[in-house]
Amino acid sequence: MNNKKLDTKAFKRSLQQSENYHRRGFGHEAEVTELLNTEYQSNLIQTIRNNNYRLTRGEVTIYLAEAFGFCWGVERAVAMAYETRQHFPTERIWITNEIIHNPSVNQHLRDMEVGFIDVVEGKKDFSVVEKGDVVILPAFGASVEEMQLLNEKGCTIVDTTCPWVSKVWNSVEKHKKRDYTSIIHGKYNHEETIATSSFADKYLVVLNLEQAEYVTNYILNGGDKAEFLAKFDRAYSDGFDPDRDLIQIGIANQTTMLKSETEQIGKLLEQTMLQKYGPTQLNQHFMSFNTICDATQERQDAMLELVKQDLSLMLVIGGFNSSNTTHLQEIALEYGIPSYHIDSSERIVSRSKIEHKPLGKEIEVAENWLPEGSITIGVTSGASTPDTVVANAIEKIFELKAVSAMT
Repeated sequence: MNNKKLDTKAFKRSLQQSENYHRRGFGHEAEVTELLNTEYQSNLIQTIRNNNYRLTRGEVTIYLAEAFGFCWGVERAVAMAYETRQHFPTERIWITNEIIHNPSVNQHLRDMEVGFIDVVEGKKDFSVVEKGDVVILPAFGASVEEMQLLNEKGCTIVDTTCPWVSKVWNSVEKHKKRDYTSIIHGKYNHEETIATSSFADKYLVVLNLEQAEYVTNYILNGGDKAEFLAKFDRAYSDGFDPDRDLIQIGIANQTTMLKSETEQIGKLLEQTMLQKYGPTQLNQHFMSFNTICDATQERQDAMLELVKQDLSLMLVIGGFNSSNTTHLQEIALEYGIPSYHIDSSERIVSRSKIEHKPLGKEIEVAENWLPEGSITIGVTSGASTPDTVVANAIEKIFELKAVSAMT
């Protein structure tokens, strides 16, 4: 996506001043809070928290990460979506994507008759949206093009974009103002990165440190332009030229990426520009702002503490398309702990079978996953996962081990 002809900052400012645009709730906080607590809070989880994040029942000891589950940005987005339905009880309400990457939360919204925009042949079909409809922008934002389209249709827009995501957009705007290329650490087809890149004139999305190293080698030594463009196919702005557009660069990131890798990529690119242009010219070629989400960082730090325990296995709970949950799984695997990424307790079929998603693979069934005898299980969840979902999974394990003990 490329918005050279559009002043995205001015458009966003104009949109925010419109009477059809809402970025705060509608005064139904009390009713919504009660409803959210009923649907998503858990007495079991609170008990574990109060017991120093540890609980033993029979043969099972649970170690809960000290930061897990719903973050402030997610809670805010879900609460705003619920408030929207209360405030507009009869209007048609749509959401441009999943509000967050959690199947149970999105199902609750469907049950409240919130429509989800379908993707047809790889593109969202906004033809169903009409003037006067209410449209919710999800926690990870929406692209400039989508916002323009909805504004032109005369929709009421409820923007639940996480402020941390907006902070990244502001960084990209600063890159653009100085004619720098935004190097975005993220997944080029992730909704948040699509939204972030839509604010840039020039951008390149790098998935990991390996891709960043390829970029830095090109900056220092040149290379095959055709090979470069093929390698990053669909991950750069229209007309991107690595020979021209990597002279001045700024760093941005998808907020849910692995914190340590974002930092490594930033340092690598800074050192590269320092090597190429020298210390006196560095600021003319490189820009960096801290845009690592606090909640993502806290959950990853808590996971790094959790893996220090003597664990039989790790349970990572969250949507299969949740980037921050996937990175928690990466940490467990890095420390050699048998780890199972599930999205709900229904994936725990029996003491001998669990449906889970290994890193980078499709869902599969693991056999004999729950060890005999006394076990210690580490449990964490992504920032889009309600406490009730975590509690249901823990209860399921307690039940299975109880059955095992009696047979």
